[in-house]
Parts: sequence; structure tokens; C-alpha cells
Amino acid sequence: MNSALLSPAPLLSVENLTHLYAPGKGFGDVSFTLYPGEVVGIVGESGSGKTTLLKAISARLTPQQGRIIYCPPGAPGRDLYAMAESDRRRLLRTEWGVVHQHPLDGLRPRVSAGGNIGERLMAIGQRHYGEIRQQAGRWLEDVEIPASRIDDFPTTFSGGMQQRLQIARNLVTHPRLVFMDEPTGGLDVSVQARLLDLLRNLVVEMQLAAVIVTHDLGVARLLAHRLLVMKEGRVVESGLTDRVLDDPHHPYTQLLVSSVLS
Repeated sequence: MNSALLSPAPLLSVENLTHLYAPGKGFGDVSFTLYPGEVVGIVGESGSGKTTLLKAISARLTPQQGRIIYCPPGAPGRDLYAMAESDRRRLLRTEWGVVHQHPLDGLRPRVSAGGNIGERLMAIGQRHYGEIRQQAGRWLEDVEIPASRIDDFPTTFSGGMQQRLQIARNLVTHPRLVFMDEPTGGLDVSVQARLLDLLRNLVVEMQLAAVIVTHDLGVARLLAHRLLVMKEGRVVESGLTDRVLDDPHHPYTQLLVSSVLS
């Protein structure tokens, strides 16, 4: 993927972030920036700290050290963890989105598919039932779910459909920033391919900024402009995705790439 056209000011600045909850568990001294329209991938083996890092930068886990500055275009930067908790929750409902690896973690199982999408629209102030339902139906079709399933519960959907519904729920408010944790995990290969194609198109069309955690280097290559490679809670290598994967410098990155190729 070609590098994004970056604006001069980062949307998110992560500065010396640390959260260690046990020896060798968590992450330490992580810094990076994310620009509007850019996708940053975080890769590494299980236990490398990447999911814990994602929770911290998405306002769901208070770090022990460091800070995160969120600076939407045309607004002053704000220190994420200096905000009131209610402000962070509002960010997650409106300007941000979180796509979980297990889609039911990000859905309301006892609420219809249309209701899951409609809840996000109501969070940004929409109140007209007919318009909300109409938008929900359009979004279902956009993520390849028949609009006729609008009143069905997520528990009646396949895993791939649940993940696409979760994506629709997150993107219906046109967020500036989306955090994704292993978005294709647990899906069979053909479903993964369709979901990745959908995600790539939505990111480009909506000019989304995103942070994607994955252990799958194929997913990282397809979606991310830049990569952070994590090992034992530390970023051991970073750079443009093609450079990192085609010419890895750190021995651990070389091992990751060679294990995929072998």
C-alpha cells in the first residue's frame, strides 16, 4: 500500500507510553504518531504487548507513564488521560471506534442488527426513527449484509457477518479514528479475504485513520502504511510497511518474516 497523504499535524501522538502489570507483561516506552487517513499496524507474536498497548491508546486502559495527545483537525490537542472519563467515553461513542477480535464483544447480542447500528447514531444526537432505520439498512448493505436481516439478532449471524456488523456499527458515525484488534482472527480464509477487501475500501473511501493489531503479516501488508514490530513489550522496529517487511533490520523482525515465507 502506498504511504498516506499526511497532514502536517498528527491526529494522535503517543509519547513514552508504559504499562507493565507483571514481569514481562505489558509494554514500555512506546512512542509513535498517527496522521489523518493513515493506518498504523502493530505486529508481534502472542504476548508481545500489542493488545494491551491498543487498549491504552484507545482510552480503555490508563497507562502508568507517558501521555497520548489527540488533536482533531481544527481543534487544540488534548491529553487523553487528563480528560474526564466521561469525555473519553464520549470520544469512543462518536469520533472513535473499536473493532474487537471477537465481534460479540463489540455488539449488543439482544439488540437487532439495525438497533446495534442505530445506537451509535443516537449517540451523536440523531432521533428520527425512520432516518436511523434507513441509514442502518444502507450500512448493512454496504458491509454485504442483506437489509432484510435488519431486525435479526447478531447471535443468528455467522462469524463473518457479525464482524461486518461490528464494522458497520463503528463506522456509521464517520469516526476520525478506529482501533482494530485482530479484525480477521478466527475467520476462515475466504471470509478473511472478503473482510480485508471491505476494510481496505472503507479506509480509503472514508479517509479513516486506524491502528490495527495483528499477528498476520499479510493483513498488515494489505492494510497498514506503517508498522510497529513488538517483542516482549518493546517496539524493536518501525517504518513504512513495505520497507519493514521486505528489508527487515531487527533479528526478531527477520525471524517473523522468514517464518511466514518458510
